[in-house]
Amino acid sequence: MTNRICAIDIDEKGLARVTPTIEQERNVAIFDLLEDNTFALPARDDRTLLPGPYRLGLAIREGRLVFDIATEATEKVGEFHLSLGPFRQVVKDYFQICESYFEAVKRLPPSQIEAIDMARRGIHNEGARVLQERLEGKAEVDIDTARRLFTLICVLHWG
Repeated sequence: MTNRICAIDIDEKGLARVTPTIEQERNVAIFDLLEDNTFALPARDDRTLLPGPYRLGLAIREGRLVFDIATEATEKVGEFHLSLGPFRQVVKDYFQICESYFEAVKRLPPSQIEAIDMARRGIHNEGARVLQERLEGKAEVDIDTARRLFTLICVLHWG
C-alpha cells in the first residue's frame, strides 16, 4: 500500500529529557504506527505528488508543529506547520488523566482503573479528532493513525 507512513523521525532538539514511561509510550506509538497506518497527501494545485510510502518528520519549531514529508527514498514532497494552540488543552487534559491512570494502577481496584482508562481513551480520541481537523486539506489520516500521531505530539509537548 502506498498511502502510508514507512518511517518516522522525531526531532528532539530542544526537548526535555523524557522519562522511561514517556519513552515507552513513544516507542509503542511509533511501532504501532509503522505496523498499520493510513496517510495520504491530497492533490493540490501547487504540488505534484510522488506516491508514498512516506517518511514523516515531526518537530516543534518556533511554537508550531511541523510535519516534514518525504518519499521512502528521502525526496522531500511537502512540509506543513500547524498551530499548537488547538492542541494545548487536550494535551494538558491527556497528561493529567495519564498521571491519574498510572497512580491508579499502583493502588486502586480494577473497576476504578477501568473507569479512569475509559476517560483516558476518550481524551485520546478527542486529541485524534482535533488532529484530523487540523490536517484537513493537508493530509488524510484514519482515526487509528491520528491516535498514534497524537501520542507523538504529546511526547513533543512534554519538552
